[in-house]
Amino acid sequence: METFLTTRDFAVSGEEFRLVRDPEFDMLITKPRPAEINRYYHSDSYISHTDSYKTLADKLYHAVKKYMLRKKIRLLEKYSGGPGKMLDIGAGTGEFLRMAKSRKWQIAGVEPNQTARRLAEQKEIPLFKDIEEVIGSDYDVITLWHTLEHIPDLDHYIDRIKQHLTETGIVVVAVPNYKSLDARIYKKYWAAYDVPRHLWHFSQEAIRDIFIKHGMHLVKKIPLRFDAYYIALLSEQYKNGKNNYLRAFLNGLRSNLSAIATTEYSSLIYILRRG
Repeated sequence: METFLTTRDFAVSGEEFRLVRDPEFDMLITKPRPAEINRYYHSDSYISHTDSYKTLADKLYHAVKKYMLRKKIRLLEKYSGGPGKMLDIGAGTGEFLRMAKSRKWQIAGVEPNQTARRLAEQKEIPLFKDIEEVIGSDYDVITLWHTLEHIPDLDHYIDRIKQHLTETGIVVVAVPNYKSLDARIYKKYWAAYDVPRHLWHFSQEAIRDIFIKHGMHLVKKIPLRFDAYYIALLSEQYKNGKNNYLRAFLNGLRSNLSAIATTEYSSLIYILRRG
């Protein structure tokens, strides 16, 4: 396989990994894949598992997250006709499900990280450890917010998702886009590569084609514009060892302005249905 670039785990281990081109889809694969991946999540810097408010970047993350949670719920209600039954895969500390519950959704979630599950349970949001524990096949909405890139066996997992989806249900996937301008600006320092936790690095074409392979079609793509700024801020830390809020803002803005013409936003939401 052709190597696209070599980067490293800036968040936890400092180890180097290659990103190689997938022979079937327009995406990249992290090599080598660690035999024991869990240890790469054991860090206070992995904010989606800790609810950390230690740094200014953490506080900015949570402020934007609160705004985006409301926006995401409204988006689901628009495309599903909900509230109905929802399964959130990669539920983290349960914030999204807690807000969905407050808006009368019937909720369930999957989160493999024990620390995150315990924090969710403190919010009265019990979570399954694995999708194999989920019972029933009647969810109106199944969401994967920045989760698909972490899943080792894509084919098996997408098949399992379909088994739990109603005939008229929707799957909602949000993932980074390695073809965005901010990815090109930061190259090996682009924080959304997040190796080795991110096993796959998708393009828009890859998401479309992977789900077509599994009998699903793309209904809508929606940009996540705030991601460009947050990813640029982390990328500045990785590249220069310090925060540069102005440069991060300007690079995030450049990425979003470029994407108006190219549609290559830093991250996108994909809404998919059967057929």
